[in-house]
Amino acid sequence: MYTFSNRLRLFAIISFALGAIMVGFSFLNVPGSVEDMKAMEAAHGHHGGHGEAKHDDGKTAHHDQQKTDAAHATGHGSEAGGHHDSAKHDAHKLTQLQNKPWAAVYVAAFFFMMIALGVLAFYAIQRAAQAGWSPLLFRVMEGIGAYIIPGTITVVLLIVLSVMHFNHLFHWMEPSLLDPASENYDKLTVGKSGWLNGTGFIIRAVIYSSIWIAYSVLSRRFSSRQDESNDNSNFKKNFRLAAVFLVLFLISESMMSWDWIMSFDHHWFSTLFGWYVFASMFVSGITVIALITIYLKSKGYLEQVNDSHLHDLAKFMFGISIFWTYLWFSQFMLIWYSNIPEEVTYFITRIDDYTLPFFGMLALNLIFPLLILMNSDFKRLNWIIVIAGIVILFGHYIDVFNMVMPATVGPNWSLGIAEIGAVLLFLGLFIFVVFTTLTKKPLLAKRNPFIEESKQFHY
Repeated sequence: MYTFSNRLRLFAIISFALGAIMVGFSFLNVPGSVEDMKAMEAAHGHHGGHGEAKHDDGKTAHHDQQKTDAAHATGHGSEAGGHHDSAKHDAHKLTQLQNKPWAAVYVAAFFFMMIALGVLAFYAIQRAAQAGWSPLLFRVMEGIGAYIIPGTITVVLLIVLSVMHFNHLFHWMEPSLLDPASENYDKLTVGKSGWLNGTGFIIRAVIYSSIWIAYSVLSRRFSSRQDESNDNSNFKKNFRLAAVFLVLFLISESMMSWDWIMSFDHHWFSTLFGWYVFASMFVSGITVIALITIYLKSKGYLEQVNDSHLHDLAKFMFGISIFWTYLWFSQFMLIWYSNIPEEVTYFITRIDDYTLPFFGMLALNLIFPLLILMNSDFKRLNWIIVIAGIVILFGHYIDVFNMVMPATVGPNWSLGIAEIGAVLLFLGLFIFVVFTTLTKKPLLAKRNPFIEESKQFHY
């Protein structure tokens, strides 16, 4: 049985507590009015955030079409051509600054939730395929998958708070967009209101979460019962459950990506977006499996996991990184080449206002894994896998950051107290939940029919 070390437990608690304090401070530090905002800017001796000059000069396609295509990226009701009167511009900017801690919490909450969801998908694939190499890793996958419960509850809670207008993260929730008498009235938002409405948004979120949580609980229950069983009935139940879950997962994950991420930019859409988000969560989940497995081996557990198991995990890390790049380029190239204003504005905003995270994310998620993990021998070196894994996880956090922040905080982004605090908060929760779950059952799924094949896995 695995024992949660006091040092790791203390780290998780400190990370959670420190993160909570930093997030709380960031909420307290947001300006409550335009006057407060100007006073804070004067005290810091600057005006605005990254890309502020671009935001004001009206030169980009995004800001040229502020009214019709991207009003949501800068707050409520903007004037065409990027020319705002001072009062409206200040109101927009205030909304963005007030969104900043909320957006930071949302990015971190979604990132750690998607790791658990990616692991559940990978685990279900192994179960449905009756893979022989991976049963030694099943308990690690089940432990990570257990985070889907607090992970989805946290994201759903943030969504409920958004629907209740505790924040302005989702601009389509602004009532004035649906009011024909308002200067902010938006026909596109009205046209999508059959799908993008608060009630449906919450109902769908509950359905998605219920599917994922049910699979995590039931698969773990059947796996535990199989250890004590005299036959393979529970193994067969897990097989059938995994096959059903994978179908439901593909549907729910795609719809979730539209709701929880793409609707931030609710004028924009991409038919590849569900696959794109899936690739990001899949490689992140597999990376965390590898990192936790290496950690457990370093502590004397999982003795029968060998270099070949880690080599296969590293191959998945490499292969899915290439798959993610293919999807990113396919989405970007088609939109950029067609140069349709209401579509290309999505990328222009990110290139102009998020230059460093946009191009940095590409380097972290493509160039680094390509150069490090292409070599077959490197895939058998634990320290190489750890370094590559940390870089990949950071790269995909920035990917989520790039998907959320432009539509919520505009050019006023940073990686500051709110962002670091939110990561520490959910990192602490993630470690505590995952490693506590690992203590509940033996790390070896001893009655799995393929466990002996997994023990002898070498190539």
